[in-house]
Amino acid sequence: MKNILLIATGGTIASRPTEDGLAPQLRAGDILGCVPSLATLCRIDALQLMNIDSTNMSPACWLDIAACVREHYDAYDGFVITHGTDTMAYTASALSYLIQSSAKPIVITGSQKSIYDQDTDARRNLFDAFLAAQDDTLFGVLLVFDGRVIAGTRARKTRTKSLNAFSSIDYPEIALLRDGRILHYIREEKPACAPVFCGRLNPRVFVLRLIPGMNPGVLRLLLGSFDALVIESFGVGGLPCYEQEDFLAAVHAWSEAGRPIVITTQVPHEGSDLAVYQVGARVVRTPGILQAHTMTVESVVTKLMWILPQTNDLSEIKRLFYAPVAHDLLRFEGACQESDE
Repeated sequence: MKNILLIATGGTIASRPTEDGLAPQLRAGDILGCVPSLATLCRIDALQLMNIDSTNMSPACWLDIAACVREHYDAYDGFVITHGTDTMAYTASALSYLIQSSAKPIVITGSQKSIYDQDTDARRNLFDAFLAAQDDTLFGVLLVFDGRVIAGTRARKTRTKSLNAFSSIDYPEIALLRDGRILHYIREEKPACAPVFCGRLNPRVFVLRLIPGMNPGVLRLLLGSFDALVIESFGVGGLPCYEQEDFLAAVHAWSEAGRPIVITTQVPHEGSDLAVYQVGARVVRTPGILQAHTMTVESVVTKLMWILPQTNDLSEIKRLFYAPVAHDLLRFEGACQESDE
């Protein structure tokens, strides 16, 4: 039997009703006790790292989770992290950059209903997570939810209440879990090298969602407080001109300050392509402007947080951003950027 470590962080799966609504109160041992069949699957140790609503998850928490995995990495065959659903996709993305080339599965799961309830998705999700964590072919950071195994950099919460809360954005699901079995869709060779752990993040990243008629002066206001900006644009991407060049001037100010801007899209699927329209093509020629292509916003944000402590050189930021990590960027997208330089 495999040795798996449960790292509990709180979330709905660990919640009980209070006068003010659901709040994390169950401990790691309580959670495991609700699914006794896990004892037949693998040997489990449990660690309570934190017990918070995932709305309160932060980059500092991500570093603590990664450090915990690093500390116990050699002693276990896999890891299960229980987590709230609201920021689970951010955590999955962040851990994908903080823990790279792991040959062992690091599985994140949670639930839409507390494991304390009788009618809950928590027990199935927890069992599936341990099933994935002890699998011989799965590896790296994965999100397991509602019978789906999703690459950590491709997961997004797309429903607030339904049990099928998470989707894999513009990338196939790695596997499905059905009746205690894993149906593999994608099989890859495990990394042969030792895992690479990172212990630094820069949280000074801001996400700005464009709305029609937005005053471009907001970009200048943000410049004083943040080291990178992600702009959720319309359609395939671009910046409005409004018969003048204020947005471009604001973008140039970020470039002159040596701070990157990533253009992504508000549309859930198929990503950005700044070359399609003039409003995008004129922006992408500016130094320091990057585009997300099919990367999720969660991956864009956490990748920037991972890159910024390593360098403040715009050309090096660009190189690191377009280097695919754990399926965050499709190979042809990265190759297109290399050919454009």
